[in-house]
Amino acid sequence: MTSRPAASLAQRKRQLVADELTRAALELLADGGFDAVTVDEIATAAGVSKRTFFRYFASKEDVVVQFLAALGAAMREELARRPATEAPSVALRHAVWRCVEDCAGHEERARKVVRLVLSTPALLARFLERQAQWRDELAVQLAERLGLDAGRELYPRLAADMALAAFHTVLQRWSTADAGGGVDLVVLTRDSFAVVAPALDAVVRTSAPA
Repeated sequence: MTSRPAASLAQRKRQLVADELTRAALELLADGGFDAVTVDEIATAAGVSKRTFFRYFASKEDVVVQFLAALGAAMREELARRPATEAPSVALRHAVWRCVEDCAGHEERARKVVRLVLSTPALLARFLERQAQWRDELAVQLAERLGLDAGRELYPRLAADMALAAFHTVLQRWSTADAGGGVDLVVLTRDSFAVVAPALDAVVRTSAPA
């Protein structure tokens, strides 16, 4: 069994700077609004220069896009490591939960970030664009798990779409709820997947028309 080579000191430092820039950007953008916050303000909050910011990100929007890319990667990786015998609805619920579980530790800040993405047209468009990519990746993973042909059979893409619709619903409901309003992310995720579970677990082999 082989292990990944340890990251070099330079790589670790680069990741630390990227993480700090992401944290500072998301906090400022969530509090001040996407249009009002400048790159200079983000760089200052992160303790770096504007030039350093542009070494890591092409724009303010790029910070959010890369953040969304990390969410999609986490979802895909979690689905890939779920037990093969697990029901699709359970495996997909765990995959989606990977993307929202961090919110439980700092709910108010995370709620602001989600509101920012869902309420800013440019960011929402990129979020929906990413979801389309996630759907294709999840469909491939589901097809492999179930021995289906992702290119011809209907189930993988439809199931991925349903899981992501549940995910989107969770984010919308949770982000618009008042802080302390009793909307629990764990319960909300569980209940959302309970609604779509019968369809997710009804794996039917049907070939799409040529």
